Amino acid sequence: MSQAQVVPTDTPSKGQAGVDPYSIPLEKIDVSDSELFETYTHWGYFERLRKEDPVHYCAESDFGPYWSVTRFNDILTVEKDPETYSSAGSIVIGDPLPDFSLSPGFIAMDGPRHLSHRRTVRPVVGPRNLKRLEPIIRERVIGILDSLPVGETFEWVDAVSIELTTAMLATLFDFPYEERRRLTHWSDMATSSPALVGATGTTEEERQAALRECLAVFQGLWEERVGKQSDTLDLITSLANGEATQDLSPMDYLGTLVLLIVGGNDTTRNSISGGVLALNEFPAEYDKLRNDVGLIPNMVCEMIRWQTPLAHMRRTATRDTELAGKSIRKGDKVVMWYVSANRDESVIPRANEFLTDRDNVREHLSFGWGVHFCVGSQLAEMQLRILWEEIMARYSMVEVVGEPVRVRSNFVKGFHQLPVRLHPL
Repeated sequence: MSQAQVVPTDTPSKGQAGVDPYSIPLEKIDVSDSELFETYTHWGYFERLRKEDPVHYCAESDFGPYWSVTRFNDILTVEKDPETYSSAGSIVIGDPLPDFSLSPGFIAMDGPRHLSHRRTVRPVVGPRNLKRLEPIIRERVIGILDSLPVGETFEWVDAVSIELTTAMLATLFDFPYEERRRLTHWSDMATSSPALVGATGTTEEERQAALRECLAVFQGLWEERVGKQSDTLDLITSLANGEATQDLSPMDYLGTLVLLIVGGNDTTRNSISGGVLALNEFPAEYDKLRNDVGLIPNMVCEMIRWQTPLAHMRRTATRDTELAGKSIRKGDKVVMWYVSANRDESVIPRANEFLTDRDNVREHLSFGWGVHFCVGSQLAEMQLRILWEEIMARYSMVEVVGEPVRVRSNFVKGFHQLPVRLHPL
């Protein structure tokens, strides 16, 4: 997830948004167009590709030529063959900017090196530490929810989604809690684009300066913790003392930090917001939840599928190969569109419906698959579960009262704003 900070994931308008996807020549379709995601008009394009050209070649885009893999089972084929489809170099559709040589972190590694880095951080988000963290998360959730205005319109994304995930990141890093919003700022800088910065108005120079500031702060934390053991697990102590990571270069360290910050922030916070919107769009499912709060764990998985907070991951072909009858050349970009696979009705029945009681609810690709399956998946699910347990204990409804404002990105599928109003029990 860390390559987003060095690669534009938003793009100028191509005139596809709001246009009938079947009116455009198939070979001209470019689903990397971030305006499609900002306007929520991407669905028809992916539906057409799944039906007519599930492994689709786009010859011209702002990111160069690339292949789109849009069906669930074809993506599994790619995920299960990391030797042919490599993560090295970039895991998003674009390539790194040449003048800012930031490492992608271990998500863009292959083989033993990837596994050794992954093993270093895994205990921090593993079952034993999650058991320790659960009461901390619940205390934080209670504090957030009890501070919210009831019966008044407020901004859900900032007040709940960002606040909860940023608080959790501060705990995982053992970062000064009173400065936790700096983590949000660095995450936003990491996933903004020099091409179209939207509401932030950030220049590329400002963005790189923010990331260097992030590195300086975390280098200080590294120096404090190297050679020391902690009574509680945290990511910085683990990295500073891990056999595979203790000699990280500054830019490799920053790349790993950004991977962990974006992975722990953008993904969970957008599933939190997307879940609220889904329940409002499917009121019968909200009624099911009110009648049976035991559906919460199942519903959480459905929220993550429904939102698909990271729209895609990229691989690069290491050799000439064939996928679904298409000839892939060595060096080609192969983009796995998770957002499309999670609506593939050949695998997921009624995929375009949000169902709190869905069978086989874990059959989705929001966390990826195989060796790169999201290391923090259990933490994400736990945060959402606790949040909804406490919401249902307080409110009859979190009502969406205005149009959501979505992020202009083909990678982070998320929200800038979601106005809501709370209704008490």
